[in-house]
Amino acid sequence: QVQLRESGGGLVQAGGSLRLSCAASGGTFSRYTMGWFRQAPGKEREFVGGVSWRGLYTYYVDSVKGRFTISRDNAKNTVYLQMSSLKPEDTAVYYCAAAENYSPFSVARRRNEYDYWGQGTQVTVSS
Repeated sequence: QVQLRESGGGLVQAGGSLRLSCAASGGTFSRYTMGWFRQAPGKEREFVGGVSWRGLYTYYVDSVKGRFTISRDNAKNTVYLQMSSLKPEDTAVYYCAAAENYSPFSVARRRNEYDYWGQGTQVTVSS
């Protein structure tokens, strides 16, 4: 069983940067595909991006491509979401998630492919 805990959220002005961290405990972190999702008020939880087991493969949705970077440190059991050029529409609760038994050569993109979830951290971007 994997426990995930996000940190690093907060309030930032448009154009600013923020780095989220997600620390994992339990399980074998290096064998999990890790993903980031977000949920804005009144909207569905959406996939933001993810990273494969060893960090060789990443995937981002178009709305964040070029602005967000996902990385992982398997020695620290931590995955990161570096966000830059933030926009008010990036305001949401951000969740990290772990997918078990997924291919090490690709990134899971669908919510139902992820097995474990963190509690989320709020990111608010002011205009």
